[in-house]
Amino acid sequence: MVGFNSQSYGMQSMLKEGHKHLSGLDEAVLKNIDACKQLSTITRTSLGPNGMNKMVINHLDKLFVTNDAATIVNELEVQHPAAKLLVLASKAQQEEIGDGANLTISFAGELLHGAEELIRMGLHPSEIISGYTKAINKTVEILDELVEEGSDNMDVRDKEQVVSRMKAAVASKQFGQEDTICSLVADACIQVCPKNPVNFNVDNVRVAKLLGGGLRNSTVVRGMVLRNDAVGSIKRMEKAKVAVFAGGIDTSATETKGTVLIHSAEQLENYSKTEEAKVEELIKAVVDSGAKVVVSGGAVGEMALHFCERYKLMVLKISSKFELRRFCRTTGSVAMLKLSQPNPDDLGYVDSILVEEIGGARVTVVKNEEGGNSVSTVVLRGSTDSILDDIERAVDDGVNTYKAMCRDSRIVPGAAATEIELAKRVKEFSFKETGLDQYAIAKFAESFEMIPRTLAENGGLNAMEIISSLYAEHASGNSKVGIDLEEGVCKDVTTTHVWDLYVTKLFALKYAADAACTVLRVDQIIMSKPAGGPGRREQPAGMDED
Repeated sequence: MVGFNSQSYGMQSMLKEGHKHLSGLDEAVLKNIDACKQLSTITRTSLGPNGMNKMVINHLDKLFVTNDAATIVNELEVQHPAAKLLVLASKAQQEEIGDGANLTISFAGELLHGAEELIRMGLHPSEIISGYTKAINKTVEILDELVEEGSDNMDVRDKEQVVSRMKAAVASKQFGQEDTICSLVADACIQVCPKNPVNFNVDNVRVAKLLGGGLRNSTVVRGMVLRNDAVGSIKRMEKAKVAVFAGGIDTSATETKGTVLIHSAEQLENYSKTEEAKVEELIKAVVDSGAKVVVSGGAVGEMALHFCERYKLMVLKISSKFELRRFCRTTGSVAMLKLSQPNPDDLGYVDSILVEEIGGARVTVVKNEEGGNSVSTVVLRGSTDSILDDIERAVDDGVNTYKAMCRDSRIVPGAAATEIELAKRVKEFSFKETGLDQYAIAKFAESFEMIPRTLAENGGLNAMEIISSLYAEHASGNSKVGIDLEEGVCKDVTTTHVWDLYVTKLFALKYAADAACTVLRVDQIIMSKPAGGPGRREQPAGMDED
């Protein structure tokens, strides 16, 4: 290595100086596997209901305390290219299903850990890949057989069925509070579920986080909760029509600049009077259309506000244009660009708008109980910001699970029952294979044990005992026996009601296997010299000296 730079030959002479080139099993493959294993070690302890929380401080000094794998890997700035593949797989899972990101990363890490042992035994990565591919295809087949009978046709408006499918996803984020959260989320989702449930839009369930109180003070509002006060002195309206102006309510300045010469005091008075009259005329036009509530997307001018008060209009200001769109969806109104007389068709309708004080913060609650309501809001209460953020993630997972079950409502046994059954069946399948991939298939089967093992370890139970008793139960034909974490024993999941969605499992295992195979397919890493530019700060925020 010493004489490398003096005279260049081979790869050195071909590429620009400053590049890195790693090849071969030791340098590339095992290093990649090691990086992925490190990442999965981080997320693995957060798997399941008893998962530990991680404290992540990102580069902007924002603190996250969470056990939600998707948030953790998003905020960690993962540098290693191979570990980035796992992060991408978990992001895909989060986008597609909204839950199971942790399963994806942990399982991929476990597969790579198995692959490393096989490589050290002398198997070639391509044999491992072919074994893993066969195994994942077999897994998908077996998963289909494990689906609970009669679960494929569910009524997505039946709260009990919804909660039973959502519970596992929410419990893995907020264990012990899943009943409260599930009931809130189920109510909110069922309210906004369209006629054809497949078109359910996650964005229609909003979360408003208000400090103070406790989780049991949380409620569901049909409509929206805006985090600001009404502008004028009128604070409540019942059964009113709404006009929405996106551009703000103010006198419109002209595009061109002009100079006005004023010779006498009367002219000055008349000049300002005409301005007033103009504003009054505009506001009066809005009142004549029947609107009682005016919503502005920009500033509200002093004079305009004065006339709004005089005509008893309630004025709201929503500065975010996304909130404005949601407000239009809630009320069924059309946002107009400039202040003018609105068409009757452009007006929306609300049952009630009132300003409430919740925990010291003034919020405007917009309710729309009757008509086809398309937005509902979960008002979360909690003692600190980080708790609220974490509950919000649990709610998000619940809503996403609802969306997934609207598309495919099949369920499989949860609490590691499915995984042990898969491990058992894939292991049997590996005995039938001839050739070297049988070792890879056997390793794939063993990787499933990671899930019960992790669940047991995070719950403080003896993992070996749990896994062997699970295997014993499954061998005698009870394919629905999983871990009951509260009592620390193995139980039939039909009694504990722990169910996982079939799609969550399917995609998580698929993405994990794909990511693992992609990492294994790499045999050389060639990195160019990073582009110059201002060097980053020596120490990223939130790092210690060491």
